[in-house]
Formats: sequence, C-alpha cells, structure tokens
Amino acid sequence: MILRPFLHAEPVAISYLFGCGSRASGAVVDPVGDIEPYLRTAEASGMRILYVIDTHIHADHVSAGRRLASAAGARYVLGAQAALGAQAAAARAFETVRDRDVLELGNVSIEVLHTPGHTPEHVSLLVTDRTRGSEPWFVMTGHTLMVGDVGRTELAATAEEGARVLFASLARLKALPDHVEVLPGAFSGSVCGRSLSGKPFSTIGFERRHNAGFRIDEEAKFVRFMAADIPVPPPGAAELRAVNAGLAA
Repeated sequence: MILRPFLHAEPVAISYLFGCGSRASGAVVDPVGDIEPYLRTAEASGMRILYVIDTHIHADHVSAGRRLASAAGARYVLGAQAALGAQAAAARAFETVRDRDVLELGNVSIEVLHTPGHTPEHVSLLVTDRTRGSEPWFVMTGHTLMVGDVGRTELAATAEEGARVLFASLARLKALPDHVEVLPGAFSGSVCGRSLSGKPFSTIGFERRHNAGFRIDEEAKFVRFMAADIPVPPPGAAELRAVNAGLAA
C-alpha cells in the first residue's frame, strides 16, 4: 500500500493518492487546485492513476477531478446520486458508483459506501490492503465524518432533512471496527464543520468516544444538534455545486 495525503490551506481540504505499488495501480480522492503535484507524486511512487474520485459534489471549491482524470487518462468517479437529474445525466462528464461497488487497485480494494447527508450523492471509501489482511484498514469519509465533527447538512437540503439522512449514514460508519482509521476530507479551518480538529486523521473508536456529533445515538437529539449554530455557508455554494456537477462552466 502506498498512501500520500495532501493537506491544502485554501480551501482547507485533504486529498489523497493511494494504491498498490507492486501493481502500479492508484487512485486520487478529492483533488484540489493544481494537478501537477498528484501527477508528480504518482510518477515518483511508480503508480498509474486509474481512478479520480470525488467523495461528493463540493460546495466550497471547484474540484480538480475532471482535469486530473483527463491528464492522467483515468476514470472520473462520483456517487450515483449525482446523475439523477436530467441535466446531470445528459452532461455525464463522470462515471458513477453505487453502494457496495468495489473498485480494484491491484492488491488494494475500495468498497463504496453511500453515506448521504452532507450531500445526497456523498460516498465514503472503505479501503482494504489484501497484502496486510482481509479486514478494512481505513475509510475515507469525505465530509460525512471528520476528526472532531460531522459534516454540515444544509448545503443541499434543509438542516433537519439532511441531519436525518446523515444520522443513518453515521450509523453505518459506527458499525465499523474501532481500529479502522478515519481519513476525512477536511480539518480545522474548513467551512464544512464546526469543531474540527487540527489533527487530520483519527480512528472510528476514538471518534465514537470523543466526537460530539458522532457519539449521539438518538435521531431527534442529533437533528437538534445539527440545526443549532449552523455556520455561514461557503460563498457561491450553489454555483460551485453546479460547476462540479458538470452543469455549468
């Protein structure tokens, strides 16, 4: 397994390059900004980028996913819900994956978990390195679960509607073993959470114990929690989602 995180300051976000070095098969998740660092790192690691995956249609920046996929000759992937609209289906500038789909990177496998709530099409990526074992090693959670907080729920729905959906998605992540590592899409300073830690990585077990939103076990209480103290939305959030969905230039 090769794993290279990229921590970004403007916008505050985390991208990842990972995959199987022995089979020269890699993927990039949630790329931001200049695509050259991803291409250089893949080349230096001896990996060919097969997939570029956005965990969701972002509302705080323009994704670099399409540009990177084009430059690398890779497949650009979003969750299947992204293609439900007629316009998006016509644009079809991406491939879609559904819940429980598996993407193969040599000895590394990616199981897709549909984890909506922050946005309807959001997916998390459960990653296993078969050279180490048959159990998942880490989960890339995008903006569903982050270190110290969970993703805001009002960018693509009302806060209450999104919270009810997110509560069910978080239950799926809570079902994972405590040792599974959490690799989120943001850290402290991001507009997509309220109490994010400056430490970018964690585990399911630690977040289960110490993450205020993740440890709530009652849906009504969780909905109230998510509807309180909603941060200011990212500037141009709706327009950015349209661009990232392929519906606007």
